[in-house]
Amino acid sequence: MTRTAAACLLTLAVAACSGPRAATNTATDVDASQANQETTTAEPKSVGDAADLARLEELYWAEQDRARSLYSDAEIDFMTGMISHHAQALVMARMAPTHGASPEIQTLASRIINAQNDEIATMQRWLRNRGEAAPEIHEMGGNIMVHGVADHDMHMPGMLSPEQLQELDNARSAEFDRLFLTYMIQHHEGALVMVSELFGSDGAGRDEEAFKLANDIHADQETEIKRMGLMLDALAETGDDR
Repeated sequence: MTRTAAACLLTLAVAACSGPRAATNTATDVDASQANQETTTAEPKSVGDAADLARLEELYWAEQDRARSLYSDAEIDFMTGMISHHAQALVMARMAPTHGASPEIQTLASRIINAQNDEIATMQRWLRNRGEAAPEIHEMGGNIMVHGVADHDMHMPGMLSPEQLQELDNARSAEFDRLFLTYMIQHHEGALVMVSELFGSDGAGRDEEAFKLANDIHADQETEIKRMGLMLDALAETGDDR
C-alpha cells in the first residue's frame, strides 16, 4: 500500500508539473503554426490574384481578337453600303430647315441626322478595327460627299434617284413635307431590305457588334416608318396649304 500510494503521488506530481506547461506549449505551437500558415498563404494569394488578373485580361483581349475575326464579306458590304445609304439620308434631312419644313418635320429630320451620324461613326470604326477600308463622309458646299466607295455602292435599295433628290430640293413648305415623308419612307424601307439581305447571307451574323448594329438599324427605321406614315396621313387630312 505504501509503494502504491507513493507511485500515485509521484504520478500526480509529474502531471501537476508537466500538464500546464505541455498545454501552454501546445497552444503556443498552434498559434505559431497558424501565424506561419497565414504568412505563408498571404504572399502566394497576392501573387495568385495578380496572376489570375493577368490571365483574365489576356483571355479578354484574346476573345476580342477572336470576335473581330468572325466577320464575313457580307458584313463588310453591309457596313460600307449602309454608310453611303445613311449619307443620302443626311442630305435629305439637312434640307428641312432651309425648305420651309414644319416644326414636326424639322424635329424628325434632326433626330435622323443625330442617329445616322452616330451610326456612320460606328460603322467606320467597325471597318477600321478589322483593317478594312472605311468610306469617308465630307460636306462640300452644303452637299455631302462619300469617298472611298465603288459606284455600285451608291445604288442600293431605297436610294433616291438624282431626279427625286432634285424634286425634293425644289419643293417648299407643305409640298416639301409631303415629299420628304414619302421619300424618307422609301429610303428607310430600303435600309430594312439591306438588313434582311445581310441576315440572309452565308456566314453573316457571327460578329456580335455587326449583328447588334444591324438589329438596331432595323428596329429604329421600322419605328420611324410607322411614325412617318402617320404624319403623312395627317398631312393629307389637314390639307396644309402653307
